[in-house]
Amino acid sequence: MPPADASTEAEPSAEADARTEAEAAGTRPPAAVADPTGDDTLDLRLSDELIALLAAGDPTGPADSDLLDAVAGWAPAVTPVGTFRLVPVRIERDLALVTRWMNDPAVAAFWELSGPEGVTAAHLRAQLDGDGRSVPCLGVLDSTPMSYFEIYRADLDPLARHYPARPHDTGIHLLLGGVADRGRGVGTALLRAVADLVLDHRPRCTRVVAEPDLRNTPSVSAFLSAGFRFSAEVALPDKQAALMVRDRPLRHVL
Repeated sequence: MPPADASTEAEPSAEADARTEAEAAGTRPPAAVADPTGDDTLDLRLSDELIALLAAGDPTGPADSDLLDAVAGWAPAVTPVGTFRLVPVRIERDLALVTRWMNDPAVAAFWELSGPEGVTAAHLRAQLDGDGRSVPCLGVLDSTPMSYFEIYRADLDPLARHYPARPHDTGIHLLLGGVADRGRGVGTALLRAVADLVLDHRPRCTRVVAEPDLRNTPSVSAFLSAGFRFSAEVALPDKQAALMVRDRPLRHVL
């Protein structure tokens, strides 16, 4: 479920600009995640037994009653483009804004969630009414909501069927809502900031992952600029993806 900009790339052609900006602004989720009626682990709830098993196998932390370590309480991050924080989505407050972003043609081409508010609401409720393995958030920069993030447990997601997942792997999806924020380094700055927030607030997470379309060179470049490395090419149901990984031991090196 979005990510970056092409500021490190050569200028795209005018014809390709609209297409690459949306991709560079955000990697859409795999089809299984975007469609709540499909084969989507967001529709499944962890049993009490599985939660207990996960906790028993991890003596370093408490039981995963909160699978993402209280995203709502994560501290703001100071970035080169301003002070940034993640604010979990509330449908009654944020639905109109997120729907407008999803209907931007550049975004809709890759997220495939254009349409009336009900389409966006269904996508959000699949996460909000689930067991907490994916948290939809507004990205707020200097008090202005300007992006949409999904922070999710990649090890509990359909993505885990396609790569050797480790316990507590955490994934990022991102879209930038405003055209003015695309193509000027904002996406790269936010990707690095959010990956750092994950690693700061999720001590059991050793890797942050993402899966932009392999053809999306500006997005892949933005991840690389944000400290991720290219790990593998992964065949997902809807695309050939570049598995991008930010490793905790390398976070201050890359």
